[in-house]
Amino acid sequence: MTEVGATLGVEEEYHLVDAETGALADAPDVAPAAIARLGRDAQTEISTSQVEVATPVCTSLGEVRAHLLRLRRGADEAAQSHGCRILAAATHPTAHWREQHLTDAPRYARVHERYGLLALQQLITGQHVHVSVPDPELAVDVCDRLRPDLPLLIALSGSSPYWEGVDTGYASYRTLWFARFPVTGSQEVLRTRAAYDALVEDLVASGVVDDARGMYWDARPSVLYPTVEVRVADTSPHVDDSVLQAGLTRALVRVAAQQAERDLPFPAPRPELVRAARWRAARFGLEGQLVDLRRATKVPGAVLLREMLDTLREDLEATDDWDEVSALAEQVLRRGTSAVQQRRTGSVHGLTAVVHEVVAQSTSG
Repeated sequence: MTEVGATLGVEEEYHLVDAETGALADAPDVAPAAIARLGRDAQTEISTSQVEVATPVCTSLGEVRAHLLRLRRGADEAAQSHGCRILAAATHPTAHWREQHLTDAPRYARVHERYGLLALQQLITGQHVHVSVPDPELAVDVCDRLRPDLPLLIALSGSSPYWEGVDTGYASYRTLWFARFPVTGSQEVLRTRAAYDALVEDLVASGVVDDARGMYWDARPSVLYPTVEVRVADTSPHVDDSVLQAGLTRALVRVAAQQAERDLPFPAPRPELVRAARWRAARFGLEGQLVDLRRATKVPGAVLLREMLDTLREDLEATDDWDEVSALAEQVLRRGTSAVQQRRTGSVHGLTAVVHEVVAQSTSG
């Protein structure tokens, strides 16, 4: 059986913007053009102003980085062939949801039929990290054990401070916007695959989802692959930050699996406290006071990140990722998250300048 964490993959969603003005672009031909260039590594998204890419199965962070650079540049070239660019941030600073249109496909029509206006307002993008966990029972245990650590990954990835031209006060407004769906957030502790399967059956019977693919939890066993899929992060303009998310996520999954296989106890904070921790992470980002769910207290984001690195160091060294992941983490602490950078630019030059800056960052190496 494949070792836990032996492979990983990353999915990213991008907005499409007018190459000249930076305005959100209704560009239904871009995703097909990206698919023509990148094959099955690209696909449509719910809106005609978005495109999604996915790396092949990778074994190292170096492969993840190389594929993300290739995919971003390929998607951007496809966009430029239609007068657009990609914007790798979770929200477009000035766009209004009425400017986008639903992609013409049965899958998205079903989402609209079920969720109504929420489907038409899905003007957000995210990053998903898949980490190999071949044992279905172990995958559920790993998801249970990840709950205390996921809010920090939200804070670390914040790239959505603006919404429809307004500074929301949040680092990751995407987190709050997405939370309106009934199948988002962090699941309660399930402990067994049987409990997970029973919950899926109940949600299907309730009409909330068609199957487990419709459960948009922060971490979930993948339906399509033998992986745990972590879905908390905003799309980041910086490939460095995407690689950091991938490295931390793989290490968190590997350590959780090791603890599960030894049947070690783990913290199971109440769902109300988990929601509070997710909210603080989205609200204040890495620069604020975050909730340490293990100690049920507030801790500066930088402190919590360095404590996570200390906890994961042995595993990161085992995969030869320590030097890169620790350096990338310190880089974010020095320069700030994308949300911080966007506010610096926006406060001086305005939101159009923010758009163009993020577009430039999205395809830089």
